[in-house]
Amino acid sequence: MQTDGTYDSVELAKPAWTLALAQTRVHSFDAKDTKTALKRNLDHMLQSIDRSFYYGAKPDLLQFHEFPLQGWRKWTRKEVNQLSIEMPGPETEAIAKKCREYDTWIVFGAYVKDPDWPDHVLSLTTIMNNKGEIVDKHWKQRNIKGVFPDFELFTTTVYDVLDQFVEMYGRDAVIPVTRTPLGNISTSSSQREPELFRAAAIKGAEIFLRTASGNFSQLDIRACAMYNGVYSSIVNNAVSPDNGPFFDNPGGSGGAAIYGPSGEAVAEARGIHEQLVTGRIAMAELRARNRQPVMHMELYDDVYARYVSKYPPNLWSEYVPTSLEDAGQYVQGKSRWK
Repeated sequence: MQTDGTYDSVELAKPAWTLALAQTRVHSFDAKDTKTALKRNLDHMLQSIDRSFYYGAKPDLLQFHEFPLQGWRKWTRKEVNQLSIEMPGPETEAIAKKCREYDTWIVFGAYVKDPDWPDHVLSLTTIMNNKGEIVDKHWKQRNIKGVFPDFELFTTTVYDVLDQFVEMYGRDAVIPVTRTPLGNISTSSSQREPELFRAAAIKGAEIFLRTASGNFSQLDIRACAMYNGVYSSIVNNAVSPDNGPFFDNPGGSGGAAIYGPSGEAVAEARGIHEQLVTGRIAMAELRARNRQPVMHMELYDDVYARYVSKYPPNLWSEYVPTSLEDAGQYVQGKSRWK
């Protein structure tokens, strides 16, 4: 980090480029059908890439939602480990071929297995460049806790193993900013925690690429763009009436959008069905005037320093829950608040 308001970057490949958001449906599945279901979902993702380039603007970066390959349902940890992908693996290689075929970057979320984290379930957002190379893999920074009445999410986030994560990857990786020829990219599937994105902007993030699975606030996405003076996108899944045990209703679907540095809408989805949302990112124009967010830390840094989080970090370092319900029972009593 610089102390004069500037930040590190690499030279831009072009002054402006096209961002496309693939608002596609999801298909969760029974874990016993993992092999065939993963192939079916991958095929749909690859077909969606082809459709994105069939006519109109040619995206320089194509962004998918949080779980285009797996969807979401109440699996156990053992089941999610079974359906998690490897990186690199056959799924990423198939996506990499599309990157090379269309000369585009692709960003997508997925459940991922990592030999360095045996038994843990990772929710990662992957950045692949136009050569099909995995440029970066961003961990989800944190899950919400104490919200659902009878379960907790058991995916392992940075916060859940914070000390071990820092020991393995360094403190800088906690709030990652990937410096690319398209601009400085920060990705996240975490919602309603503006401090995360403020920190990324301080480190030089110029565009937030955010993903969701049916639950996010449009205001949150828009405000983070405006407060930090950068671009921000959100990609949610389309309505998915044949998605396993879920009701055939539109709740929590759609809303893909791109917002500009003043919080203005650059492009927004029209409805909740599958579609491509495209917008121009004037990155050179932004970079010419952009600096770190203007803050007055001396007014409130003592308040932040004294704040105590409701739930402590490192809970999954002590115990890895076996299911959503097991995670819920384990977290009970862990709150540091009254």
